[in-house]
Amino acid sequence: MAENNVAQAPAPKGKLKLIIMLVVIIVLAIALSIVGTLWFLGDGFSGGSDQAEGRSASEPAFVASTYTNLERALVTTVQAQGRQRYVQVHVSFEATDPKALTAADTHMPLIRSKLVTVLGNSEFNELQTPDGRVDLAERMLVTVNDVLIQEGEPEIKRVLFRNFVVQ
Repeated sequence: MAENNVAQAPAPKGKLKLIIMLVVIIVLAIALSIVGTLWFLGDGFSGGSDQAEGRSASEPAFVASTYTNLERALVTTVQAQGRQRYVQVHVSFEATDPKALTAADTHMPLIRSKLVTVLGNSEFNELQTPDGRVDLAERMLVTVNDVLIQEGEPEIKRVLFRNFVVQ
Protein backbone atom coordinates (compact mmCIF):
# COMPACT_ATOMS: atom_id res chain seq x y z
CA MET A 1 0.00 0.00 0.00
CA ALA A 2 1.02 3.44 -0.66
CA GLU A 3 1.74 5.64 2.23
CA ASN A 4 -0.05 8.87 2.46
CA ASN A 5 2.64 11.52 2.83
CA VAL A 6 0.20 14.38 3.12
CA ALA A 7 0.43 15.96 6.58
CA GLN A 8 -2.81 16.55 8.34
CA ALA A 9 -3.63 20.14 9.34
CA PRO A 10 -3.26 20.77 13.09
CA ALA A 11 -6.45 21.40 15.09
CA PRO A 12 -7.35 25.09 15.61
CA LYS A 13 -6.52 25.04 19.35
CA GLY A 14 -4.79 28.42 19.27
CA LYS A 15 -7.80 30.26 17.87
CA LEU A 16 -10.18 28.73 20.40
CA LYS A 17 -7.95 29.78 23.30
CA LEU A 18 -7.68 33.29 21.85
CA ILE A 19 -11.47 33.64 21.57
CA ILE A 20 -12.01 32.41 25.14
CA MET A 21 -9.37 34.80 26.51
CA LEU A 22 -10.91 37.77 24.66
CA VAL A 23 -14.39 36.97 26.03
CA VAL A 24 -13.02 36.69 29.59
CA ILE A 25 -11.16 40.00 29.26
CA ILE A 26 -14.28 41.78 27.92
CA VAL A 27 -16.45 40.39 30.75
CA LEU A 28 -13.86 41.50 33.34
CA ALA A 29 -13.68 44.99 31.82
CA ILE A 30 -17.47 45.37 31.96
CA ALA A 31 -17.58 44.12 35.56
CA LEU A 32 -14.80 46.49 36.63
CA SER A 33 -16.51 49.47 34.97
CA ILE A 34 -19.76 48.70 36.81
CA VAL A 35 -17.97 48.33 40.15
CA GLY A 36 -15.98 51.52 39.56
CA THR A 37 -19.08 53.49 38.64
CA LEU A 38 -20.91 52.35 41.77
CA TRP A 39 -17.91 53.17 43.93
CA PHE A 40 -17.47 56.67 42.47
CA LEU A 41 -21.15 57.49 42.75
CA GLY A 42 -21.03 56.55 46.42
CA ASP A 43 -23.71 53.88 46.32
CA GLY A 44 -21.25 51.09 46.99
CA PHE A 45 -22.55 47.60 47.45
CA SER A 46 -24.75 48.23 50.50
CA GLY A 47 -27.62 49.63 48.45
CA GLY A 48 -27.19 53.06 50.04
CA SER A 49 -29.40 52.38 53.06
CA ASP A 50 -26.59 52.61 55.62
CA GLN A 51 -25.25 55.82 54.13
CA ALA A 52 -28.69 57.38 53.91
CA GLU A 53 -29.19 56.77 57.62
CA GLY A 54 -25.77 58.27 58.35
CA ARG A 55 -26.54 61.29 56.19
CA SER A 56 -29.81 62.01 57.94
CA ALA A 57 -28.08 62.08 61.32
CA SER A 58 -25.34 64.49 60.24
CA GLU A 59 -27.22 66.73 57.79
CA PRO A 60 -30.32 68.69 58.76
CA ALA A 61 -33.47 68.11 56.75
CA PHE A 62 -34.35 70.66 54.08
CA VAL A 63 -36.70 73.34 55.35
CA ALA A 64 -38.45 75.45 52.74
CA SER A 65 -38.48 79.21 53.18
CA THR A 66 -41.67 81.20 53.44
CA TYR A 67 -42.09 84.82 52.43
CA THR A 68 -44.22 87.82 53.25
CA ASN A 69 -44.45 91.14 51.44
CA LEU A 70 -44.83 94.56 52.98
CA GLU A 71 -48.12 95.84 51.62
CA ARG A 72 -46.92 99.37 50.94
CA ALA A 73 -43.51 100.53 49.78
CA LEU A 74 -41.09 102.27 52.12
CA VAL A 75 -40.74 105.86 50.88
CA THR A 76 -38.37 108.45 52.32
CA THR A 77 -35.92 111.15 51.35
CA VAL A 78 -32.12 111.03 51.43
CA GLN A 79 -29.62 113.86 51.14
CA ALA A 80 -27.45 113.99 48.03
CA GLN A 81 -25.03 116.92 47.63
CA GLY A 82 -27.36 119.38 49.32
CA ARG A 83 -30.49 118.18 47.50
CA GLN A 84 -33.27 115.95 48.69
CA ARG A 85 -33.76 112.73 46.74
CA TYR A 86 -36.58 110.24 47.05
CA VAL A 87 -36.16 106.53 47.67
CA GLN A 88 -38.95 104.00 47.25
CA VAL A 89 -38.33 100.37 48.22
CA HIS A 90 -40.72 97.40 48.08
CA VAL A 91 -39.54 94.88 50.67
CA SER A 92 -40.20 91.19 51.37
CA PHE A 93 -39.09 89.06 54.32
CA GLU A 94 -37.83 85.48 54.10
CA ALA A 95 -37.93 83.07 57.04
CA THR A 96 -37.68 79.34 57.61
CA ASP A 97 -40.04 79.59 60.58
CA PRO A 98 -43.55 80.79 59.64
CA LYS A 99 -43.95 82.10 63.21
CA ALA A 100 -41.30 84.72 62.46
CA LEU A 101 -43.34 86.08 59.56
CA THR A 102 -46.50 86.12 61.67
CA ALA A 103 -44.60 88.01 64.36
CA ALA A 104 -43.27 90.45 61.75
CA ASP A 105 -46.84 91.11 60.58
CA THR A 106 -47.92 91.66 64.18
CA HIS A 107 -45.15 94.19 64.87
CA MET A 108 -45.23 95.76 61.39
CA PRO A 109 -45.82 99.40 62.51
CA LEU A 110 -42.66 99.37 64.63
CA ILE A 111 -40.69 97.52 61.94
CA ARG A 112 -41.81 99.94 59.19
CA SER A 113 -40.82 102.94 61.31
CA LYS A 114 -37.35 101.57 61.98
CA LEU A 115 -36.85 100.53 58.34
CA VAL A 116 -37.78 104.02 57.11
CA THR A 117 -35.22 105.44 59.56
CA VAL A 118 -32.52 103.06 58.30
CA LEU A 119 -33.37 103.92 54.69
CA GLY A 120 -33.41 107.67 55.42
CA ASN A 121 -29.98 107.51 57.07
CA SER A 122 -28.43 105.95 53.95
CA GLU A 123 -26.24 107.83 51.49
CA PHE A 124 -27.70 108.54 48.05
CA ASN A 125 -24.55 107.50 46.18
CA GLU A 126 -24.34 104.30 48.19
CA LEU A 127 -27.91 103.33 47.25
CA GLN A 128 -27.04 103.52 43.57
CA THR A 129 -24.45 100.71 43.76
CA PRO A 130 -25.16 96.98 44.07
CA ASP A 131 -22.83 96.72 47.08
CA GLY A 132 -24.64 99.59 48.76
CA ARG A 133 -27.97 97.84 48.29
CA VAL A 134 -26.61 94.61 49.74
CA ASP A 135 -25.31 96.59 52.73
CA LEU A 136 -28.73 98.24 53.12
CA ALA A 137 -30.45 94.84 53.06
CA GLU A 138 -28.09 93.59 55.80
CA ARG A 139 -28.73 96.68 57.95
CA MET A 140 -32.48 96.22 57.47
CA LEU A 141 -32.19 92.56 58.47
CA VAL A 142 -30.38 93.49 61.68
CA THR A 143 -33.03 96.14 62.41
CA VAL A 144 -35.96 93.75 61.87
CA ASN A 145 -34.34 90.98 63.91
CA ASP A 146 -33.57 93.42 66.74
CA VAL A 147 -37.27 94.30 66.93
CA LEU A 148 -38.30 90.63 66.83
CA ILE A 149 -35.76 89.62 69.49
CA GLN A 150 -36.87 92.51 71.68
CA GLU A 151 -40.46 91.20 71.42
CA GLY A 152 -39.37 87.59 72.11
CA GLU A 153 -40.15 86.32 68.61
CA PRO A 154 -38.12 84.14 66.18
CA GLU A 155 -35.85 85.88 63.68
CA ILE A 156 -36.27 86.24 59.93
CA LYS A 157 -33.63 84.94 57.56
CA ARG A 158 -33.32 87.65 54.91
CA VAL A 159 -34.67 90.99 53.67
CA LEU A 160 -35.36 91.04 49.93
CA PHE A 161 -35.95 94.00 47.61
CA ARG A 162 -38.75 93.51 45.09
CA ASN A 163 -38.44 96.99 43.62
CA PHE A 164 -35.90 99.71 44.29
CA VAL A 165 -36.32 103.26 42.97
CA VAL A 166 -33.97 106.17 43.62
CA GLN A 167 -34.75 109.61 42.13
